[in-house]
Amino acid sequence: MLLMMVTGLGLMIWAGVENYSARQQDDVKVQSLEAELHQIETQADSAHVGTDATQAPDTPLLGEQAPDFTLTSLDGKKISLKSYRGKAVIVDFWATWCGPCRVEIPWFEDFRQQYGPQGLAVLGVSTDQLDDSDTAKAHQVVTDFAKQIHMNYPVLMATDSVEQQYGGISALPTTFFINRSGQVVASTIGLAPHSVIEADIKKALGTGGNA
Repeated sequence: MLLMMVTGLGLMIWAGVENYSARQQDDVKVQSLEAELHQIETQADSAHVGTDATQAPDTPLLGEQAPDFTLTSLDGKKISLKSYRGKAVIVDFWATWCGPCRVEIPWFEDFRQQYGPQGLAVLGVSTDQLDDSDTAKAHQVVTDFAKQIHMNYPVLMATDSVEQQYGGISALPTTFFINRSGQVVASTIGLAPHSVIEADIKKALGTGGNA
């Protein structure tokens, strides 16, 4: 039942966000639904919305080394995953049109500030240009979005090959939690509760959970 409630909230958020130009009007809807999610998340710690090493042994990346990649950031820099070895890393596949992604991004911003001193890094991998043949336009949309909500971590533009390396990314957001040794210790698909994400961060940092 709890899983159905959380899934239903995610679908409502998704439906509530129609397009980029209507984003500010949708903010009220997203914030309201986010509040509802917070009310039930204390009951959701045992009902992971997504996957982890215990609940989804058929997920090939869990327990394995995260595939390395080098992607271009919004400011034109080449950023590789291996350069973050020694840190715990969140790799979040998202898109500007994804309502659940818009709920999670402020959480990631806060988590980066809170756990950054302990060694947490966040990489947002935008899939927008994979949905639009005009890559320059997609890049501008993502850049404008990132500035609007003050994303405080690197935003990279996805490629088909990286998507395939990470299992094909059949739903957004899809998020991987990688420990200091480069191993995937947890993953979520769809809108995961705030408390679940924090538990997975602690697992990646080696400060809690089943690291």
